[in-house]
Amino acid sequence: MSDPLATYLHDHMAGSNFAVDLVESLRDQYSGEPLGGFAAGLLVDIEADKEVLQGIINRVGKGSADLKEAAAWLGEKVSKLKLSRGAAGGFGTFEALETLSLGILGKRALWRALLAIADADGRIGDVDPERLIARAEAQHAQVEEMRLQVARTALRPA
Repeated sequence: MSDPLATYLHDHMAGSNFAVDLVESLRDQYSGEPLGGFAAGLLVDIEADKEVLQGIINRVGKGSADLKEAAAWLGEKVSKLKLSRGAAGGFGTFEALETLSLGILGKRALWRALLAIADADGRIGDVDPERLIARAEAQHAQVEEMRLQVARTALRPA
């Protein structure tokens, strides 16, 4: 029987891989523009969070990741195609930022769940979920601000 925590962590790793690819796409597509710089800064935090998650996964063990990681990879490729059509204020960019915003809320939910079980499950290790929750909230606020800024252009009538 599989470990529910391992499965949960691998689900979030698939989401993290998707987020890294999506933010790299934003950074590269909008290099030299404010959105590209924003994405580059966000990428540093997302990769740091991914490293923390990988450390926990290493302690917890195997889960059922292959299919989920493949689905995340496919979703990222579809998003890249959609994102590549248009300017920084375009609808694809808006949707990419909205996806990131929702993903960060999911990451915050992960850290909150780990906080809830940290005392009962030593496999969580010396991770500081409260610090990670605060970082996710700060990331969400930044992405949400950018998303709303892009919305002003992307959602106005043609």
